[in-house]
Amino acid sequence: MCGICGMTWSDAALVQRMAERLAHRGPDQEGEYCAEGISLGHRRLSIIDLSEKGRQPICNEDRTVWLVANGEIYNFQELRRELEQQGHRFTSQSDSEVIVHAYEEYGPEAVDRLRGMFAFALYDSTKRRLLLVRDRMGIKPLYYAECRVDGEPALIFASEIKAMLEYRGLERRVNAQALYDYLGFEFVPAPQTMFAGIRKLPAGHLALFEHGQLALRQYWDLSFAPGKHPSFPESVERLREQLDFAVKSHLVADVPLGVFLSGGLDSSCIVALMRRHIGGPLKTFTIGYKDATFSELDYAAIVAREFGTEHQVLYLDSLNADYVEQTLYHLDEPMTDLSTVPLYLLCKQAREQVTVCLSGEGADESFAGYDRFKASRLNRCFSLLPAALRHRLVGPLVERLPDQPQKKGAINMLKRFVEGALLPEDGGHLRWQYFLNKHLERRLFQDSFRTAINGDPFWQLREYARKAGAADAVNREIYLDLRFMMTDSVLMKVDRMSMASSLEIRVPLLDHVLVSFLASLPGDWKLHRMTTKYIFRAALEGLLPDKIVHRGKQGYSLPVKHLLRGQLRDYMVERLHSSAILREYMHMDAIDTLIEEHTAMRQNHNHTLWALLNVAIWHDRFFN
Repeated sequence: MCGICGMTWSDAALVQRMAERLAHRGPDQEGEYCAEGISLGHRRLSIIDLSEKGRQPICNEDRTVWLVANGEIYNFQELRRELEQQGHRFTSQSDSEVIVHAYEEYGPEAVDRLRGMFAFALYDSTKRRLLLVRDRMGIKPLYYAECRVDGEPALIFASEIKAMLEYRGLERRVNAQALYDYLGFEFVPAPQTMFAGIRKLPAGHLALFEHGQLALRQYWDLSFAPGKHPSFPESVERLREQLDFAVKSHLVADVPLGVFLSGGLDSSCIVALMRRHIGGPLKTFTIGYKDATFSELDYAAIVAREFGTEHQVLYLDSLNADYVEQTLYHLDEPMTDLSTVPLYLLCKQAREQVTVCLSGEGADESFAGYDRFKASRLNRCFSLLPAALRHRLVGPLVERLPDQPQKKGAINMLKRFVEGALLPEDGGHLRWQYFLNKHLERRLFQDSFRTAINGDPFWQLREYARKAGAADAVNREIYLDLRFMMTDSVLMKVDRMSMASSLEIRVPLLDHVLVSFLASLPGDWKLHRMTTKYIFRAALEGLLPDKIVHRGKQGYSLPVKHLLRGQLRDYMVERLHSSAILREYMHMDAIDTLIEEHTAMRQNHNHTLWALLNVAIWHDRFFN
């Protein structure tokens, strides 16, 4: 895994500063290439071909095509053999070099032949063309901004925003619309960022910059087009084969590998399949808490014993505020996933022993594993109640119920269900992942903020829903999870927290061939009645212990609601009260009321308070 950066003008000093900002992504090697009309920078975390020959930027035989790449190409050996047969000469054993020669042979369409996780920048000096590409699922990040240099249109890009901020020609301004969207969804949806003028290249897209013009094109999307599919038993067998191939292909490396083991279905599946192909020691890492409702340690231990792994546990029941600030620095923009800090600490621990870890991200999206899929199905019954009864009686009554101390629980689940069900229907199943409502907005937002934003909370979702093209409701919801939410929430978190410790995380369950196969199957095979991951569980019968196969989803996250009432309360109050951006956009008396209600345990406002705290920390770090 690596960090890349560059711009469409020559500035060796700037590209070096940018690359230095990315040193945590690639501590092993650094390299720059500068010529008329281009500067490319690279920081390398050596994974495949550890020699100097793997150093980037890397070029073709006549030095007319130059590349900086981040990620892994898992089918590089197959592509290399194909390209060598066509006369291409390679100088390294690096997987990235195949991109250069594939571009020579196929042009920008070479991306269709790549199987992996990647973000890369390729400069063709003969055409004076810069090509930016991001992988199909958006596993690896890439940011860019249009600007003008010496009066001419130009482009600057990097793996992380902080590197781009080294260019003083980029004005630092808050994107008010992104802030609003973040407060609702708890992440910033692409192509926006929290910095006005800086954009994310969306997943499955490429960008061509030539003759002063920038053109974006989507080269891949997930297809749910109806068609014939095998029977359920045949599909189960094909799924087993696809899972095994995906995991096996992700094991290629010249450095030690491990795996994150939560004890859930997804990570346990990866451990079991890795054990098929790794006969020697296999290191597993997990995190846990004393509060069993936030912990999966017992299940992780079962899997570790079953497959004979060297299992290590990181216990986390207290939290140093410095860790929160460190995660915000590496994230570049607020993102409120409650597992971010635990993942950051787990990555730091794992990096002491391995360079690569496999992880189970993606299965909850592809197999309809989240509770919100079940909530959407239950809502069909709830919506039969008259609207007045739902909004004027059920909603207020449920809101008054006291918060339970555990992570889940009947009352907590009921409150969250009703809160989501009362939001506008065009939010679909993502209503249950949305944490604003019009009442809270009226309390919290100043008029100046209201006038600066489009206050339609689900304006982006309608476009994604239109593009889904799925015949059944579950598959339409899966599309929203995979294409709207996962990339800029889950995958952004995973990339930043791992790269902060120079650790590569691979996500075999997001292999695009596997994901495409799953998209061809009926939604009812994924959410069957109220059983999530139905076909996934069927495929894992006999591979994993029954106790693991048939357990419900828990997930690991930080017990933030307790921390904001205890250890982090004073820190939170100080940060919120001193924040310039909150004073500008929010009513501070409303924030004080939220704090008081939360700490008195009358209401659980942890999502809103944690989101605001992240905004305050982020703004202080990048604007002061």
